[in-house]
Amino acid sequence: MKNITIEFIKKFIASNHIPFTPTQQRLCVPIILRMCQKMSNDIKFDEIKVCDDLIIDGHHRYLSSLMMNFKLDHVLSNSTSATQKIEWRLVEFDEEDWDTQAKIEYLNEIDAKFNNVEIEFVRQITSR
Repeated sequence: MKNITIEFIKKFIASNHIPFTPTQQRLCVPIILRMCQKMSNDIKFDEIKVCDDLIIDGHHRYLSSLMMNFKLDHVLSNSTSATQKIEWRLVEFDEEDWDTQAKIEYLNEIDAKFNNVEIEFVRQITSR
């Protein structure tokens, strides 16, 4: 699997056309890494939510899917007056993990059920 670092992510963004535009100023590298690990092992995810060309929900999933060349669907959603368009080059990447170990386990359980695989398989993927 690719070595997912802030430098890799920024280089990917700078050198690729990204169709949907973020509305979230910051993203978490450890979350992106876990999603990339899962995607590289064919773990499927829910679609992202978009309004026109704006990502409403699913920034981490979307960027991970692009870097992993992983098919991820999208569904239409609504924006609000608080929704702000942000350029990809201005998105900040946090190396601190925003998820607790309990949340990671919860998400792993959801992904295992959604993909009809053993939870231990998903745990192994994300512990690398």
